[in-house]
Amino acid sequence: MPSQLSLVPPPATRRPAPPALVVVAHGSRDPRALSTVRALLDRVRALRPDVPVHLGHIELNAPLLPDTLAALGDAEAVLVPLLLSRGYHVKQDIPEMAAASRARTHLAAPLGPHPLLVDALQARLTEAGWGGTPHRTSAVVLAAAGSRDPDAKTDTGRTAHLLAARLGVPVIPAYASAATPTVETAVRTLLARGRRHIALASYFTAPGRFATECARKAPWIAAAPLGTHPSMADLVLHRYEEALAMATIGELASA
Repeated sequence: MPSQLSLVPPPATRRPAPPALVVVAHGSRDPRALSTVRALLDRVRALRPDVPVHLGHIELNAPLLPDTLAALGDAEAVLVPLLLSRGYHVKQDIPEMAAASRARTHLAAPLGPHPLLVDALQARLTEAGWGGTPHRTSAVVLAAAGSRDPDAKTDTGRTAHLLAARLGVPVIPAYASAATPTVETAVRTLLARGRRHIALASYFTAPGRFATECARKAPWIAAAPLGTHPSMADLVLHRYEEALAMATIGELASA
């Protein structure tokens, strides 16, 4: 006859908590940017309530990334840049801030380029009125912030290529600063090609000065920034999981 102790089920093993997800936003003096980023983080939390989600800014807004990392102590965290391409912030600022903290950090890739961004761009254009004109007279200017880093321009160009393939019309990337062509130049180029219905796709994560200035230069319709579109939350989590998978591969390779 089995003893009474043998009938007692073993205690349930508790899974370790997943690493924190730190969304790294640029920061903006426009209050709409901070409220938009916070709303996006709420979407991320709703999708993954098991993951601790935090916000850190590179500049201009609190909490700043070093303060967010300091509050985590030596916990494990994945830093997901809320940035759309490679550039100085991704290559220098964020890694340096991470290295100066006690947290055990993994750095994710920037959000772009990725097909999920194209989903969001297409949806924002549709909301603005895209889709009712013949393709032979339509085109899009993909307005981005701009960077002196050639990798950033390559990444934005890749997104423009993906969007053009999706929409079936020419898409020219243009920049608010630090790179060419400008929005005005891109518009003139498309007009010279006989494209009369030129929409502006706002390749910005949130409202701000650059997004507003670019929208004012649209000759026809201007889409809203990517903001809290569901694909943005999906992409943040995709970059989080991707970084964790790469970290696991690295640990196995070094074992």
